[in-house]
Amino acid sequence: MPPPTKVKRPSAISVGEFFKQNEKALQLKLIGTEAGFERKINEPSVNRPGLALSGFFTYFAYKRIQVIGNSEHSFLEGLEPKLRAARFSQLCSWDIPCIVVARGHRLGDDLIEIANSAGISVFQTSMMTMRFLNAATIKLEWTFAPSLLVHGCMVDVQGIGVLIQGDSGCGKSESVIGLLQRGGSLVADDAVRLRLIEDREIVGSAPDLTRGMIEIRGLGILNVAALFGVGAVRLSKRLDFIVELVRGAKTQDLERVGVSTDTRDVMGMKVERVALPVEPGRDVAGLIELAAINFKLRTFGYNSAVEFDQRLLKKMTDDQLG
Repeated sequence: MPPPTKVKRPSAISVGEFFKQNEKALQLKLIGTEAGFERKINEPSVNRPGLALSGFFTYFAYKRIQVIGNSEHSFLEGLEPKLRAARFSQLCSWDIPCIVVARGHRLGDDLIEIANSAGISVFQTSMMTMRFLNAATIKLEWTFAPSLLVHGCMVDVQGIGVLIQGDSGCGKSESVIGLLQRGGSLVADDAVRLRLIEDREIVGSAPDLTRGMIEIRGLGILNVAALFGVGAVRLSKRLDFIVELVRGAKTQDLERVGVSTDTRDVMGMKVERVALPVEPGRDVAGLIELAAINFKLRTFGYNSAVEFDQRLLKKMTDDQLG
């Protein structure tokens, strides 16, 4: 099986990239200059510069996107023109990435000119301030999250995010088709982008180019949404479980009872893994679905292998006692 690529940890993104990726989702409209598109956003969060506009810059989070909401806008409107320009010029003298004005408010032409002269892009959004803060933070956390590109397929099987891996030609994509026919949803085929979100969960998605597509040898590239409906495609899914398809001599050492569980380290997190043998005539898709359901049962506290072990121990004890 091909080794995974190196973990990518973005340290910054440009303002232009942020605008291009989130223009529609965050309802952003450029009202300033594009000169600030090359500025870097260095922290996956946003800041409201109310204290800075009042002249207090201690602990000013200047590396973050600056959001002017209703309070900040009202404060600026209440200042005398010269003082307002001076306060805003002081804000723009810092190396801030950009300014976003929420609630559809618009800064005065004099303030826009100050930002333009400082090479800072100003955007407007019609979103409520808190809603924009939450949405922008989520987008930034996703962008800044450590990511890993792995070879395999990912499917949502009855709410369980299953990553299917194995050697090339072992039948991963064919198994996915079988799972889709059983009501599963495709997340990614052949290449899966895994992201570690807040060190608490791993989320998988497909590269933009192959999203919603699957390759089957002999048939070529297929559009899953067109064949199975839009419900058969998911943009992203939490990784819960890994299934590795093995064949040949590797199948000799596979687990027979299942009392112990195997895990794999993925970006510092332990993800449960099971190996399934691939042989002619075996319903691999059905076995993957069964493994996913069994995993779900274990999360609810029930383990079939442990129950069998307890039955076996009881029988041995009963036999010894006669």
